Amino acid sequence: MRIVGVIPARFKSTRLEGKPLMDIHGKPMIRHVYERARAATCLNDLLVATDDARIRQAVESFGGKVVMTSPAHATGTERVAEVARSLDVDIVVDIQGDEPLFDPILINECIQSLKADPSVPVATVMRIIQEESAYGDPAVVKVVRSLDGKALYFSRSLIPFPRNCSKGLKVYEHIGIYAYTKDCLLRITKFPPSPLEIVEGLEQLRVLENGIPIQVVETRCTCPYVSVDTPQDLEKARQIMALGPRIMCGS
Repeated sequence: MRIVGVIPARFKSTRLEGKPLMDIHGKPMIRHVYERARAATCLNDLLVATDDARIRQAVESFGGKVVMTSPAHATGTERVAEVARSLDVDIVVDIQGDEPLFDPILINECIQSLKADPSVPVATVMRIIQEESAYGDPAVVKVVRSLDGKALYFSRSLIPFPRNCSKGLKVYEHIGIYAYTKDCLLRITKFPPSPLEIVEGLEQLRVLENGIPIQVVETRCTCPYVSVDTPQDLEKARQIMALGPRIMCGS
């Protein structure tokens, strides 16, 4: 079984333009992501998918592999699918290019889930939210799942809502890494944006609305996790990395 990781990276970001090249302790953010992903033991290959020559140059400068893609893609998933279309591959892992602290364990957990149940063509990850202040934060995407681990819904709102009982309430954050079978990835990128996807601004809802199950694995990783969307997020990532290797996990 051949498994390839793809990191979609674009220069033009609404809230933080050029973020893949933002410096974090002497390295561009895309290099931190690439080096973390390369530590995953399940990947046969790792590629960066971009439409920007500056990102290509940065990745090639540290020995990374790059594939140039169309500038017309509306989502990172579409960019990953373009790359996957020409690859001889069974599983494709979509690794977010703006999460420089992510643990390679997450990649392995997604892949192991797909291997365990071939009937479910998509896998992703969640973790319990420790701080109640995040419950109402729309930037923190929540997920609820069925008793057999399949996603029921993703939302920017608090789910489940504790109407009857708040004691022992567990709320889970969705971590945006996905493993797809190649066939499934190519199929879902042909679907138009779905109603709930448009309302919530969450692309994964397109998968559920089209009847495709998503397995959601509760990660064993306890490391800090930052998705860099704003200058404040970038500074937070820098501060966490400044603490040194003791806060970083491994595969």
